Amino acid sequence: MSKRFFALAPLLALASAGLAHEFWLQPARFRLAPGDTVNVRPLVGEHFQGAPWGNRASKILAFARYGPAPADSTNLAPAPGGAPADTFRTAVAFARPGTHLVVLRSNLAFIELPAAQFTAYLREEGLELPLRRRQERGQQAQPGREAYRRCAKALVQVGAPAADTAYRRVLGLPFELVPEQNPYRLAPGAALTVRVLRAGQPARGALVQVWETQPDGLPTKHFTTHANQNGRLLLRLSGPGPYLVAAVDAAEAPMALRARADWLSTWASLAFAGPVVR
Repeated sequence: MSKRFFALAPLLALASAGLAHEFWLQPARFRLAPGDTVNVRPLVGEHFQGAPWGNRASKILAFARYGPAPADSTNLAPAPGGAPADTFRTAVAFARPGTHLVVLRSNLAFIELPAAQFTAYLREEGLELPLRRRQERGQQAQPGREAYRRCAKALVQVGAPAADTAYRRVLGLPFELVPEQNPYRLAPGAALTVRVLRAGQPARGALVQVWETQPDGLPTKHFTTHANQNGRLLLRLSGPGPYLVAAVDAAEAPMALRARADWLSTWASLAFAGPVVR
Protein backbone atom coordinates (compact mmCIF):
# COMPACT_ATOMS: atom_id res chain seq x y z
CA MET A 1 0.00 0.00 0.00
CA SER A 2 1.38 3.43 -0.94
CA LYS A 3 2.28 6.18 1.47
CA ARG A 4 -0.56 8.17 -0.13
CA PHE A 5 -3.06 5.83 1.51
CA PHE A 6 -1.35 5.99 4.89
CA ALA A 7 -1.42 9.79 4.69
CA LEU A 8 -5.19 9.88 4.25
CA ALA A 9 -6.10 10.13 7.93
CA PRO A 10 -4.35 13.45 8.63
CA LEU A 11 -5.95 14.85 5.49
CA LEU A 12 -9.58 14.11 6.28
CA ALA A 13 -10.45 17.75 6.78
CA LEU A 14 -8.74 18.62 3.52
CA ALA A 15 -10.39 15.75 1.67
CA SER A 16 -13.82 16.75 2.89
CA ALA A 17 -13.28 20.10 1.21
CA GLY A 18 -12.73 18.29 -2.09
CA LEU A 19 -9.24 19.58 -2.86
CA ALA A 20 -7.27 16.42 -2.05
CA HIS A 21 -9.58 14.25 -4.14
CA GLU A 22 -8.77 13.24 -7.68
CA PHE A 23 -11.17 14.37 -10.38
CA TRP A 24 -11.85 12.46 -13.58
CA LEU A 25 -14.38 11.67 -16.31
CA GLN A 26 -15.98 8.23 -16.03
CA PRO A 27 -18.02 6.92 -18.98
CA ALA A 28 -20.57 4.22 -18.24
CA ARG A 29 -18.40 2.03 -20.50
CA PHE A 30 -15.08 2.77 -22.15
CA ARG A 31 -15.80 0.50 -25.12
CA LEU A 32 -18.96 1.16 -27.13
CA ALA A 33 -20.72 0.24 -30.34
CA PRO A 34 -21.24 2.92 -33.00
CA GLY A 35 -24.38 4.89 -32.23
CA ASP A 36 -24.29 4.31 -28.46
CA THR A 37 -25.16 7.11 -26.06
CA VAL A 38 -23.74 6.84 -22.55
CA ASN A 39 -23.28 9.10 -19.56
CA VAL A 40 -19.76 10.47 -19.12
CA ARG A 41 -19.87 11.61 -15.51
CA PRO A 42 -17.38 13.82 -13.69
CA LEU A 43 -16.37 12.05 -10.48
CA VAL A 44 -14.35 13.08 -7.46
CA GLY A 45 -12.80 10.65 -4.99
CA GLU A 46 -9.83 8.57 -3.88
CA HIS A 47 -8.34 5.25 -5.03
CA PHE A 48 -10.20 5.54 -8.38
CA GLN A 49 -13.48 5.24 -6.47
CA GLY A 50 -15.60 8.32 -7.00
CA ALA A 51 -18.83 10.07 -6.20
CA PRO A 52 -20.70 12.48 -8.50
CA TRP A 53 -19.06 15.88 -8.68
CA GLY A 54 -22.43 17.63 -8.44
CA ASN A 55 -22.96 18.42 -12.12
CA ARG A 56 -23.61 22.09 -11.47
CA ALA A 57 -23.63 24.06 -14.68
CA SER A 58 -22.03 27.02 -12.93
CA LYS A 59 -18.81 25.00 -12.46
CA ILE A 60 -18.27 24.28 -16.17
CA LEU A 61 -15.88 26.31 -18.29
CA ALA A 62 -15.73 23.79 -21.18
CA PHE A 63 -17.16 20.35 -21.89
CA ALA A 64 -16.72 18.76 -25.31
CA ARG A 65 -16.29 15.57 -27.34
CA TYR A 66 -13.70 15.28 -30.12
CA GLY A 67 -14.23 12.43 -32.57
CA PRO A 68 -11.85 10.47 -34.80
CA ALA A 69 -12.52 12.75 -37.80
CA PRO A 70 -11.20 16.36 -37.54
CA ALA A 71 -14.65 17.90 -38.10
CA ASP A 72 -16.41 15.48 -35.74
CA SER A 73 -16.89 17.30 -32.43
CA THR A 74 -19.69 18.21 -30.08
CA ASN A 75 -19.88 21.09 -27.64
CA LEU A 76 -21.43 19.58 -24.51
CA ALA A 77 -21.18 22.66 -22.30
CA PRO A 78 -24.40 23.97 -20.76
CA ALA A 79 -25.82 27.12 -22.26
CA PRO A 80 -24.60 30.29 -20.50
CA GLY A 81 -26.97 32.22 -18.31
CA GLY A 82 -28.64 29.27 -16.60
CA ALA A 83 -29.41 29.31 -12.90
CA PRO A 84 -26.40 28.30 -10.76
CA ALA A 85 -28.31 25.32 -9.39
CA ASP A 86 -29.02 23.93 -12.87
CA THR A 87 -27.39 20.61 -13.64
CA PHE A 88 -25.82 19.84 -16.99
CA ARG A 89 -26.41 16.78 -19.15
CA THR A 90 -23.71 14.11 -19.15
CA ALA A 91 -25.25 11.91 -21.88
CA VAL A 92 -22.88 11.83 -24.86
CA ALA A 93 -23.64 10.31 -28.28
CA PHE A 94 -20.82 8.40 -30.01
CA ALA A 95 -21.90 7.88 -33.60
CA ARG A 96 -18.66 7.34 -35.51
CA PRO A 97 -16.31 4.35 -35.06
CA GLY A 98 -12.89 5.19 -33.66
CA THR A 99 -11.34 6.70 -30.54
CA HIS A 100 -13.14 9.71 -29.05
CA LEU A 101 -11.73 12.26 -26.62
CA VAL A 102 -14.04 13.84 -24.01
CA VAL A 103 -12.76 16.80 -22.02
CA LEU A 104 -14.12 18.85 -19.14
CA ARG A 105 -12.55 22.02 -17.81
CA SER A 106 -13.89 23.66 -14.66
CA ASN A 107 -13.81 27.28 -13.68
CA LEU A 108 -11.99 28.50 -10.57
CA ALA A 109 -12.95 27.50 -7.05
CA PHE A 110 -11.37 28.82 -3.85
CA ILE A 111 -10.39 27.23 -0.55
CA GLU A 112 -8.57 28.29 2.61
CA LEU A 113 -6.97 25.69 4.88
CA PRO A 114 -5.20 25.81 8.26
CA ALA A 115 -1.43 25.93 7.94
CA ALA A 116 -0.70 22.35 9.02
CA GLN A 117 -3.30 20.86 6.68
CA PHE A 118 -2.12 22.98 3.77
CA THR A 119 1.49 21.92 4.33
CA ALA A 120 0.46 18.24 4.51
CA TYR A 121 -1.45 18.59 1.25
CA LEU A 122 1.50 20.26 -0.52
CA ARG A 123 3.86 17.51 0.63
CA GLU A 124 1.47 14.73 -0.33
CA GLU A 125 0.99 16.10 -3.85
CA GLY A 126 4.69 16.90 -4.33
CA LEU A 127 4.06 20.63 -4.82
CA GLU A 128 7.59 21.84 -4.14
CA LEU A 129 7.19 25.46 -5.29
CA PRO A 130 4.62 26.60 -2.69
CA LEU A 131 6.38 24.54 -0.01
CA ARG A 132 9.69 26.24 -0.74
CA ARG A 133 8.24 29.74 -1.13
CA ARG A 134 6.30 29.53 2.12
CA GLN A 135 9.43 28.41 3.92
CA GLU A 136 11.59 31.13 2.36
CA ARG A 137 9.05 33.79 3.32
CA GLY A 138 8.42 32.47 6.84
CA GLN A 139 4.77 31.75 6.02
CA GLN A 140 4.56 28.15 7.31
CA ALA A 141 2.22 29.19 10.14
CA GLN A 142 -0.14 31.08 7.82
CA PRO A 143 -3.29 29.50 6.35
CA GLY A 144 -3.09 28.30 2.77
CA ARG A 145 -5.31 30.26 0.37
CA GLU A 146 -5.68 28.52 -2.96
CA ALA A 147 -7.63 28.82 -6.19
CA TYR A 148 -7.97 25.55 -8.07
CA ARG A 149 -9.32 24.28 -11.39
CA ARG A 150 -9.77 20.91 -13.11
CA CYS A 151 -8.80 19.66 -16.58
CA ALA A 152 -10.13 16.13 -17.09
CA LYS A 153 -9.98 13.91 -20.18
CA ALA A 154 -11.35 10.47 -21.04
CA LEU A 155 -10.71 8.27 -24.08
CA VAL A 156 -13.67 6.22 -25.31
CA GLN A 157 -13.33 3.51 -27.96
CA VAL A 158 -16.23 3.07 -30.39
CA GLY A 159 -16.10 -0.09 -32.45
CA ALA A 160 -12.73 -1.44 -33.57
CA PRO A 161 -9.60 0.71 -33.00
CA ALA A 162 -8.40 2.46 -36.14
CA ALA A 163 -5.55 4.74 -37.15
CA ASP A 164 -7.19 7.98 -36.02
CA THR A 165 -5.50 10.66 -33.92
CA ALA A 166 -8.06 12.31 -31.63
CA TYR A 167 -6.47 10.55 -28.63
CA ARG A 168 -3.26 12.62 -28.94
CA ARG A 169 -4.91 15.96 -29.61
CA VAL A 170 -3.38 18.81 -27.60
CA LEU A 171 -6.18 21.09 -26.44
CA GLY A 172 -4.13 23.98 -25.04
CA LEU A 173 -5.30 23.41 -21.47
CA PRO A 174 -3.29 25.07 -18.70
CA PHE A 175 -2.22 21.57 -17.57
CA GLU A 176 -2.94 18.41 -19.54
CA LEU A 177 -1.99 14.79 -20.07
CA VAL A 178 -1.52 13.67 -23.68
CA PRO A 179 -0.94 10.01 -24.66
CA GLU A 180 1.47 9.45 -27.54
CA GLN A 181 0.00 6.05 -28.47
CA ASN A 182 -3.60 4.92 -28.63
CA PRO A 183 -4.07 2.61 -25.60
CA TYR A 184 -6.84 0.75 -27.42
CA ARG A 185 -4.42 -0.34 -30.15
CA LEU A 186 -1.70 -1.61 -27.82
CA ALA A 187 -1.06 -5.25 -26.99
CA PRO A 188 -1.20 -6.44 -23.36
CA GLY A 189 2.06 -5.55 -21.62
CA ALA A 190 2.92 -2.83 -24.12
CA ALA A 191 4.18 0.58 -23.03
CA LEU A 192 2.18 3.80 -23.24
CA THR A 193 3.99 7.14 -23.24
CA VAL A 194 2.12 10.11 -21.75
CA ARG A 195 3.24 13.71 -22.05
CA VAL A 196 2.62 16.12 -19.16
CA LEU A 197 2.18 19.64 -20.52
CA ARG A 198 2.06 22.92 -18.63
CA ALA A 199 0.73 25.66 -20.93
CA GLY A 200 1.84 23.51 -23.86
CA GLN A 201 5.39 23.00 -22.57
CA PRO A 202 6.89 19.87 -20.94
CA ALA A 203 6.27 19.77 -17.18
CA ARG A 204 9.67 18.38 -16.21
CA GLY A 205 9.68 16.23 -13.09
CA ALA A 206 5.93 16.52 -12.48
CA LEU A 207 4.61 14.06 -9.89
CA VAL A 208 2.06 11.71 -11.48
CA GLN A 209 -0.34 9.25 -9.83
CA VAL A 210 -1.50 6.14 -11.70
CA TRP A 211 -4.34 3.76 -10.81
CA GLU A 212 -5.24 0.50 -12.56
CA THR A 213 -8.51 -1.30 -11.85
CA GLN A 214 -8.07 -5.04 -11.40
CA PRO A 215 -10.48 -7.78 -12.45
CA ASP A 216 -12.38 -10.10 -10.10
CA GLY A 217 -12.62 -7.53 -7.31
CA LEU A 218 -8.88 -7.41 -6.64
CA PRO A 219 -7.53 -4.19 -5.08
CA THR A 220 -6.85 -1.34 -7.46
CA LYS A 221 -3.17 -0.99 -8.28
CA HIS A 222 -1.57 2.36 -7.57
CA PHE A 223 1.87 3.84 -8.03
CA THR A 224 3.56 7.22 -8.15
CA THR A 225 6.05 8.29 -10.78
CA HIS A 226 7.62 11.45 -12.20
CA ALA A 227 7.76 12.86 -15.70
CA ASN A 228 11.27 12.91 -17.15
CA GLN A 229 13.17 15.95 -18.40
CA ASN A 230 11.06 15.89 -21.57
CA GLY A 231 7.83 15.86 -19.59
CA ARG A 232 7.14 12.23 -20.48
CA LEU A 233 6.34 9.13 -18.44
CA LEU A 234 6.18 5.49 -19.47
CA LEU A 235 3.32 3.22 -18.35
CA ARG A 236 3.11 -0.54 -18.82
CA LEU A 237 -0.47 -1.56 -19.61
CA SER A 238 -0.71 -5.01 -18.09
CA GLY A 239 -4.46 -5.48 -18.37
CA PRO A 240 -7.79 -4.05 -19.53
CA GLY A 241 -8.04 -1.49 -16.71
CA PRO A 242 -9.62 1.03 -16.68
CA TYR A 243 -6.70 3.32 -15.84
CA LEU A 244 -6.54 6.77 -14.28
CA VAL A 245 -3.50 9.01 -14.68
CA ALA A 246 -3.55 12.23 -12.64
CA ALA A 247 -1.25 15.12 -11.79
CA VAL A 248 -1.48 18.53 -10.15
CA ASP A 249 0.47 21.71 -10.81
CA ALA A 250 0.79 24.75 -8.57
CA ALA A 251 1.98 28.29 -9.21
CA GLU A 252 1.72 31.64 -7.50
CA ALA A 253 -1.71 33.13 -8.04
CA PRO A 254 -1.84 35.96 -10.59
CA MET A 255 -2.44 39.43 -9.24
CA ALA A 256 -6.08 39.33 -10.35
CA LEU A 257 -6.72 36.57 -7.77
CA ARG A 258 -4.58 37.83 -4.88
CA ALA A 259 -7.52 39.19 -2.91
CA ARG A 260 -8.72 35.59 -2.46
CA ALA A 261 -5.76 33.28 -3.17
CA ASP A 262 -1.98 33.12 -2.90
CA TRP A 263 -1.65 29.95 -5.01
CA LEU A 264 -3.27 28.56 -8.13
CA SER A 265 -3.41 24.78 -8.63
CA THR A 266 -4.48 22.96 -11.76
CA TRP A 267 -5.53 19.31 -11.61
CA ALA A 268 -5.23 17.19 -14.77
CA SER A 269 -6.45 13.64 -15.34
CA LEU A 270 -6.72 11.10 -18.14
CA ALA A 271 -8.99 8.04 -17.92
CA PHE A 272 -9.04 5.18 -20.41
CA ALA A 273 -9.29 1.41 -20.71
CA GLY A 274 -6.34 -0.79 -21.58
CA PRO A 275 -5.76 -3.65 -23.98
CA VAL A 276 -8.04 -6.65 -23.83
CA VAL A 277 -6.30 -9.77 -22.56
CA ARG A 278 -7.42 -12.75 -24.65
